[in-house]
Amino acid sequence: MKTSASLIDTYKRKINYLRLSVTDRCNLRCLYCMPPEGIRSIPHNRILTYEDMLFLVRTAVSLGVEKVRLTGGEPLVRRGFPDFVRRLHALAGLHHVVITTNGILLEDYADELMDAGVQSLNVSIDSLDPARFTSITRGGDLSAWWRGIEAAENAEIKLKLNVVVMRGINDVEIEAFADLAQHNPWSVRFIEYMPICSGPGANIRGVAAGEVLERVRHRYALEALTRRAHAGPAQEFAIRGGRGRIGVISALSCPFCHNCNRIRIGASGKGRSCLFAPDMLDLKPAIRQRSEVALAELLQTLVEQKPEGHELDSRLNVRTPVRMSAIGG
Repeated sequence: MKTSASLIDTYKRKINYLRLSVTDRCNLRCLYCMPPEGIRSIPHNRILTYEDMLFLVRTAVSLGVEKVRLTGGEPLVRRGFPDFVRRLHALAGLHHVVITTNGILLEDYADELMDAGVQSLNVSIDSLDPARFTSITRGGDLSAWWRGIEAAENAEIKLKLNVVVMRGINDVEIEAFADLAQHNPWSVRFIEYMPICSGPGANIRGVAAGEVLERVRHRYALEALTRRAHAGPAQEFAIRGGRGRIGVISALSCPFCHNCNRIRIGASGKGRSCLFAPDMLDLKPAIRQRSEVALAELLQTLVEQKPEGHELDSRLNVRTPVRMSAIGG
């Protein structure tokens, strides 16, 4: 198979966005992601090293990838993470390096991340109520999250807050989250819960993006914004008279698969062409051999396997066989 300067799937979508999980470990045990006891961690020698990941990203960039999102687990629990981010920023042709974090460790790392070149962060938050936050995260401290947010603000890092809306669990807080966008220069994005078939989160029900927007519009006037280049899947709205933005990510009720431009690589080097693709492609042998040609061919194969859509049901009640803790968010 010949390599090319770009990755195009069989449905003519240009793939220029890579989500890379740097670790499977996490300092929280969120009820929709992990069981209370956590999961069995991948042995250290099976996890990609930072050198492995740099080779992977460099090869992906040579094929047209322009944006990399670093996820986990929780990326900040991996030692040396800020320095890895700094090295990624130095790669020619890579225009965007973005990070998703749960925010608990930001108090300690915000300044290092800023020094490494980080200009914005996506921070997960599923409740503004201390007791509910502790319940959802199984032990997380909301005050530590707020200290992390303050540290990021002091470091002048832009913030996007990701809220997974769950029926009967945190949907009562939709308006309170909208208030954050009214009073702060943050983008607050409401994410439809992704249904899974067993284990953590099996009994959780989501809330459709349309319902979320209807409730926010009862409180604030919203103005739809034009989607920016290299933006993620969120549909964003300005709040009239407000400082921030509201966003919705409607993967189920209004799928955006026709515009999907991403592939995912786990911490052990296994790739997924779609968030809910049942099969994975092992890239680690080619990465460890430092074979750019072999890795490029595998990345192209992964892209060719990308389905037209995720085939989840828009009624928010059909299960996927994938565990959320296994796919890096």
